[in-house]
Amino acid sequence: LKSLEIEEKINKIRWLRRKNPAHFLLSTNDKTIKLWKISERDKRAEGYNLREETGEIREASRITSLRVPVLKPMELMVEASPRRIYANAHTYHINSISVNSDQETYLSADDLRINLWHLDITDQSFNIVDIKPANMEELTEVITAAEFHPNDCHSFVYSSSKGVIRLCDMRQSALCDRHAKLFEEVEDPANRSFFSEIISSISDVKFSRSGRYMLSRDYLSVKVWDLHMESKPIETYPVHEYLRSKLCSLYENDY
Repeated sequence: LKSLEIEEKINKIRWLRRKNPAHFLLSTNDKTIKLWKISERDKRAEGYNLREETGEIREASRITSLRVPVLKPMELMVEASPRRIYANAHTYHINSISVNSDQETYLSADDLRINLWHLDITDQSFNIVDIKPANMEELTEVITAAEFHPNDCHSFVYSSSKGVIRLCDMRQSALCDRHAKLFEEVEDPANRSFFSEIISSISDVKFSRSGRYMLSRDYLSVKVWDLHMESKPIETYPVHEYLRSKLCSLYENDY
């Protein structure tokens, strides 16, 4: 959690729903979120009255008649322009952004806090989750991912390094420090090992399109959760089971 120089990288990209021929997307690096407009052009206007084709303003004495500008085909050009910049809201590195189903707000999450933004307001955000302890030495977990529900604009989930997913309801209180549901698969004490906590850390969480199910990814597996059952996942898919015997060397090599 130490402050480091900000790398040139993109942590997450999220598309907004189409409203016009252009595409809009949110991108974030470790600290700054940007709203981009991406548009395509395959025609250009020619025959302006007040300007030359190069863009320079024509001399008034040379304007002797009115012209109707016409659209001429041209080689396809894709233009990307940053429309808004949302900065200075996170102390730690941003790991997630998620657009709300209302298409007006979005959330951004770092290791200890989740902020709620309005797409039209760049200089202000609202802190909806804060798990930072008063004494940082008492820190036991960090936020690893956060995602809005695809249909309910008041619900979102966030996962933690402890292998826990919390579902929050923004209708309950302004600060969602109390979760509405907690999804956790309790490990059998007989199977516990030195690596249990590390491999249970969830790296990402996603909703199904219907919003009824969630998928979570930990170090060795993918789990499918039913939002109506918090006690255990309904399906578990081992992805890297062959690594279970190699955890010691992976840990020593910091992999």
